[in-house]
Amino acid sequence: MPTSRHLDPRLLGAFVAVAEELHFTRAAARLYVAQQALSRDVRRLERELGTDLFVRSTRQVALTADGERLLPYARRVLAAQDALLGAFGQARPLLVDLNSPGLVTGRRVLHRARELAPGHELMARYESGLTGAAQELLAGSLDASFGRFAGLDPALRAGLEHQPVRYEPMAVILPDDHHLASLAAVPLAALAGETVYAGAGNPRTPEWTDLAHRLFDGRGIAVAPPAPLAVGDEEFERIMAKLRHPVLAVTDFPPLSRTVLRPLTAPVPLSPVSLVWRRGLSHPAFDALRHAATELSSTEGWLRRPADGWIPSADGELFRC
Repeated sequence: MPTSRHLDPRLLGAFVAVAEELHFTRAAARLYVAQQALSRDVRRLERELGTDLFVRSTRQVALTADGERLLPYARRVLAAQDALLGAFGQARPLLVDLNSPGLVTGRRVLHRARELAPGHELMARYESGLTGAAQELLAGSLDASFGRFAGLDPALRAGLEHQPVRYEPMAVILPDDHHLASLAAVPLAALAGETVYAGAGNPRTPEWTDLAHRLFDGRGIAVAPPAPLAVGDEEFERIMAKLRHPVLAVTDFPPLSRTVLRPLTAPVPLSPVSLVWRRGLSHPAFDALRHAATELSSTEGWLRRPADGWIPSADGELFRC
């Protein structure tokens, strides 16, 4: 059996659960993950070790000889990990960046994860931008975040993993006296000739600005040049009121004074949101966070694309992986 330089402890946990249950559905329920995600983790472990660990059929799951050989080693690794955490007392909080207090997707996932793992602490942090968060994920000072994974630099993506969570419908924030403010929804074509703010110049959010460029390309809509970097809702609101540019947002964006928020249509642009974490992350509450994301994506239909929905092709490819 070839050895790998590094094995993610989560993959070993997936293997042990299936080995003990000999049933993927029961093992997935035990780990609070989707069966598809569990199967993917087991296949990844098999690829990294270069061997089949299970014989799968429509009626049963059985360990191969290499699977039998791996099981005691995997149990010892997981036991050592538990002992290490125990030696330092209660596990540290899982730190999750939600980007903004008013955004719904990450907040709902975190709240559900707290219900699934009441014995662990999951702490929210609010900073803008997945690119900024990615640096901290890789450094180990942050555990998870939400955002557009395809918009990250490939060098950042190489050290991270993601789980598709939602296609968020996009919207535009308009001054309440803007000529389009009276519309219930704004067709993209109606923005032709407008200059729309989409975070240009913010070093934490280039993935959002890139999404705007892809959406506006060929439609006669300009991306506003960099504005003074505003820290905090009050300063952002002040700067936007001064510049009076329409602002690209999502339909769940919290309200700003003297503005209206209108969904975009024809087509309906979608912001692909993933749960993102660093490769090899191991934390007793992390499985609950992933399970919460899977559960809400399913029950709320967050990953159903409308017939007239639009996303960049690069995002579509990553969401299918």
